[in-house]
Amino acid sequence: MAMNAEILDGRLLFAIPKKGRLHEKCLSLLAGADIQFRRPNRLDVCVSLNHPIALVFLPASDIPSFVGKGNVDLGITGHDVILESKMQDLVVEQLRLGFGKCSLQVQVPESSSIKTAEDLAGKRVVTSFEVLAGQYFNEIDDRLNLKEEQKTKIEYVGGSVEAACSLGLADGIVDLVESGDTMRAAGLHAIATVLETEAVLIRSTIIKHPHLTSLIDLITRRISGVIAAEKYVVCQYNISRDKLAAAIKVTPGRRAPTISPLEEENWVGVSVMVEKKKSATIMDDLTDIGASDILVFNLDNCRV
Repeated sequence: MAMNAEILDGRLLFAIPKKGRLHEKCLSLLAGADIQFRRPNRLDVCVSLNHPIALVFLPASDIPSFVGKGNVDLGITGHDVILESKMQDLVVEQLRLGFGKCSLQVQVPESSSIKTAEDLAGKRVVTSFEVLAGQYFNEIDDRLNLKEEQKTKIEYVGGSVEAACSLGLADGIVDLVESGDTMRAAGLHAIATVLETEAVLIRSTIIKHPHLTSLIDLITRRISGVIAAEKYVVCQYNISRDKLAAAIKVTPGRRAPTISPLEEENWVGVSVMVEKKKSATIMDDLTDIGASDILVFNLDNCRV
């Protein structure tokens, strides 16, 4: 299908990272929110099959600008990318998405005598994040009263930032770190964290298409439900009434547990949402209290 302006007319334009660390997770999020689409021949624009939406696949670094300037209505990108592109005043973060979590860190060689960011001030720093690194070290330079040629030298490189120190190009770097394996392999370690970041759903601060507001709200609710379903599980168990208060302390739920009487006298069934990462410990604690028939179910989707 050839793409043209008529096909896109009236549709909500939703920007998705076209590759990189956020891309695959975004596709999973779209599937969970039931935004169906086909992307023929790797086109960068395609229409949804079941909603008046067009997906626009863009570099994550471009998405804040496209959303902030109103070229697209909604987008997913990194919190760090918004700040690096200086678009934080032009976009609203609708949701933190809970994936793509990284730290923007100051790293130096393990063998270096530099132990703090203040020690690195006035020296050479290589980064792909000129704006954020510049702001961070400008504050340190000002605090240390460094002037003109004494100030920290920030140099931009587009990739392989971790190699800069070993090549003699820098005394330290500022880069995104997820697990830290790459930095350790390069003989680097963190001395400071500039920013904690993750993927976010954004819209423009200026509503250019008011008729799309309800659809933006719908997508936001659906994506929020997918995120909650990934974070929580349903825990069900049976327990005697005399032990119920202790069990509820272990499983208070998001608001309150659902409690139903059983045919057996003095026993109730409890159904409650608990955090997935804590579910094993919660089952152990319930067993210790005296609960039985403890079951945990994954959620496909929810509204909370």
